[in-house]
Amino acid sequence: MKTTHASSFLPLGAVILLMSLAAHAAGVARASEPLTGHYLYVATPGIRDYLGYGGHGLLVFDIDNHHQFVKRIPTRGFHQDGRPSNVKGIDVSLPLNSVFITTLQSMQRIDLGTEKIVWERPYPGGCDRMSIAPDGMTMYLPSLEKDFWNVVDCTTGDVITQIKVHSRAHNTIYGPSGKQVYLADIGSPLLHVADTATHKIARTVGPFSAGIRPFTVNSDESLAFVNVNELLGFEVGDLKTGKTVASIQVLGWEKGPVRRHGNPSHGIALTPDESELWVSDGHNMRMHVFSAKAPYQQLTTIPLGDMPGWVTFSVDGQYAYPSSGEVIHAKTRKVLYLLQDENQNYVSSEKMIELFLRDGRATKAGDQFGLGRLHEAE
Repeated sequence: MKTTHASSFLPLGAVILLMSLAAHAAGVARASEPLTGHYLYVATPGIRDYLGYGGHGLLVFDIDNHHQFVKRIPTRGFHQDGRPSNVKGIDVSLPLNSVFITTLQSMQRIDLGTEKIVWERPYPGGCDRMSIAPDGMTMYLPSLEKDFWNVVDCTTGDVITQIKVHSRAHNTIYGPSGKQVYLADIGSPLLHVADTATHKIARTVGPFSAGIRPFTVNSDESLAFVNVNELLGFEVGDLKTGKTVASIQVLGWEKGPVRRHGNPSHGIALTPDESELWVSDGHNMRMHVFSAKAPYQQLTTIPLGDMPGWVTFSVDGQYAYPSSGEVIHAKTRKVLYLLQDENQNYVSSEKMIELFLRDGRATKAGDQFGLGRLHEAE
C-alpha cells in the first residue's frame, strides 16, 4: 500500500508555515529546559523605567550563537501603580545558583535552575547597584542615594548591618580578594573602602575632583578608574596609597547635554587583560578607548547608536557590551550584533551579566562592572 504524506495535499506556503510553527514549538520546548551553555542575562527596564528598550523581564541571549535571543524570564519589581520599576543592578551568587536584581524599592532573588523567584524584599531607603562577595554569600546593597549601605545575607535577604557613609550611596564593587568593598557616594569626592571582616569603613581614596559616578578596579586592587561629575574622561586613584594619581580628559570631543545621568561620562570598564580602558561619552554617543597604563594614551573612538550609560566585557575579553545594545568585538572595534528580543525589538540596558551554565547551574559568572581579571587566578 502506498504511503501518502500530508504535505502532498497542502500548498507549499502552508507546508512552510507548519514547518516554521514546528520549529518555533521546538525552540520553546528547548527554552523551557534547564540551560547549558554561555549566556548574557539582561535585566529590563534597565534604562530608567523605559519599556521601549526591551520591556520587562530578564532576557537571555546565547553568546556562542551570535547573541541570539533565547528566552524572557518573568521578574517582579513594580511601582505601586503596577508599572515595572527601574532595574538598578544585577549580580550572581554561584553557591546559591541565583541571580539578584534590584529595583528602586526592592530586591528579588531568582533561582537559575527553576527560573522562579525565591523571594522579593523591599528595603528601607530603597535599593541601588549592589555587589556580591566572591564567596557568593554576602552582599553590599546601597540605599537609593541615602547616606548608608545595607550589608545583606544573600540566602535570606536579611540585613546584617548598616554602614553610614556620606549622603548619596550609589555604585558598589566587592573587591576580587573579598577583603574590601569599594563604596562610591555621589555626594562625596572620596571613594570609601569598607573592611569586610568588620563591615566598617577602613579608609578612603582621593579626593577626586568631584562626586564619584561609575568606576572599576583592577584585579590586584591597586588602582581604581573613576568617572566623576562634570568630567568627559576619568580619574585614577591609587588604592594602596589612597592618593589620586591622574585626571584624563577625552581629547577632540566637546562636552554637551546628555539625556540621562547628568554627566558627560557615565560608564567605564577595563578589558579583562587590563590593557585598555573604555569610557562612555553620552553627548557624542561614543565609546572612547584608552591605554590602561600611564600616561593613559587615547587610542580610538567607537560610534554608537544611542547614548551609552554603562559598559562591561565578556570574561574572555572578546566582546564589549555598552548599554546602548551593541555587541562590539573588542579587538577589531567592530559592531557585530544588536541585541534583539523575541519581537525583534532592540534591547538596551545598563544591567547585564554573563553566565556559564550546565543543566541550569551556573559554573562561572562575569560581572556588571568591567573589572580587571589579569591576576584573578593568582
